[in-house]
Amino acid sequence: MSDKKTGKFIVFEGLDGSGKTKHINLLKKHLVARGRRVYVTAEPTNSQLGGMLRDALSGITQRSPGEMAALFVLDRIFHNVNPVSGINKMLSDGYDVICDRYYYSSLAYQGSETDFDWVFSMNINCPEIRRPDLCIFLDLDPEICIERLRGRAITDIYETKEKLEKYRAAYFRVFDLLGDRVVIVNTADDIEVAAREVAEAADAICK
Repeated sequence: MSDKKTGKFIVFEGLDGSGKTKHINLLKKHLVARGRRVYVTAEPTNSQLGGMLRDALSGITQRSPGEMAALFVLDRIFHNVNPVSGINKMLSDGYDVICDRYYYSSLAYQGSETDFDWVFSMNINCPEIRRPDLCIFLDLDPEICIERLRGRAITDIYETKEKLEKYRAAYFRVFDLLGDRVVIVNTADDIEVAAREVAEAADAICK
C-alpha cells in the first residue's frame, strides 16, 4: 500500500507588480529545502484556451468581460482535470502545487466588470474547480505596482492605476465573502521579511 501523501494546493494572488513571480520562486526553494516536492503552475494555462486569454489580456483580441469570465472558467476546469499535469494529478502524486492566480482573480477582475453573482457561481459552485488549501495575497499599493511595471515589454488591459485600485478593493471583498484560508503579506518593504511571512504561512499547512 502506497504511503504517498497528497500535496497541498497554494495559490498566489496580487496585483501585477506585487512580486508574485519572485515570491513563488522563493517559496518553492523553501519547500524543496524541507524535502517536499513542488510543482509550479499558472493561469491562464498553456492550453489553447489559455492562449485565447493571453491574446485578450494583451489587447490583441477584443473580448467582453463575460467572455473573459467564461473562458477563465473553462481554462480553470482544464487546469484541474488535465490527466497529464493538472492540479488534481500533481496533488495526488504528492506534489505541493503552487499556482500563480486562480479564481480569486476572476472574482476580483471579471467580477468587477460583469455580473458578480454569475462569475461567483461559475467558479465556486463548479464541482471540477478545487478550493485551495491556502491563498497568499501579496498586497502592494497600486501606485507602486505601476512604478514597478514601467519598462515592462508587455502590459495587459488591466494595468492602469485606477483599475488596479478597483481590483485591490474587490480582492478584499472577495476574501471576506469566501471564507477561504487567506494570508495577506505586504510586499512594499524588505523582501526577506515578506518571504519569511510567506514561508510561515505555507509551513502552517505543510505539516
